[in-house]
Amino acid sequence: MKYITALILLVSSHFALAAENPVVIIDTNKGQISVELYPEQAPLSVANFLSYVQQDGFKGTIFHRVIKDFMIQGGGFLKDGNPLQTLPAIRNESGNGLSNERGTIAMARTGAPHSATRQFFINHKDNTFLDMRGSQWGYAVFGKVSKGLDVVDAIASVQTAAADKPVQAVIINSITLVKPATKE
Repeated sequence: MKYITALILLVSSHFALAAENPVVIIDTNKGQISVELYPEQAPLSVANFLSYVQQDGFKGTIFHRVIKDFMIQGGGFLKDGNPLQTLPAIRNESGNGLSNERGTIAMARTGAPHSATRQFFINHKDNTFLDMRGSQWGYAVFGKVSKGLDVVDAIASVQTAAADKPVQAVIINSITLVKPATKE
């Protein structure tokens, strides 16, 4: 019985000390969105995203592409439409087991699979057709909204014009790391 109790204590202490995922707050002119990031499943995508966060690189950017019942995309352009400089593109991590479900955050990219830089999108609905299928690259999910899905819904509902650009700018005031990952 002593050994079972000791084993239970050992296992439970391991879970108590296990690493916690980092959390960021995306502060917009429509409200705040809290996002838990998944560095274990998407280490390159999370590190890339956090490098922009640490440089305050999303301050004053916009959600430039908004499609209700699909996704909201941002992080790469200022309100005046000018694109921002990027870090080198990262390797696509779409085969990480995470799916483009409602509320997940994923790396935006061009048609080239390994072209993701600073732009990201939040899925407004389940978009599993964006997942990796066999040898066909998908869009790498690297986190999920934990609070503020109503803000995502509000952004997804704004009036848009040509190229799905909001008529009134949806501004990202800042993205702040509020809970860094803890180490074992």
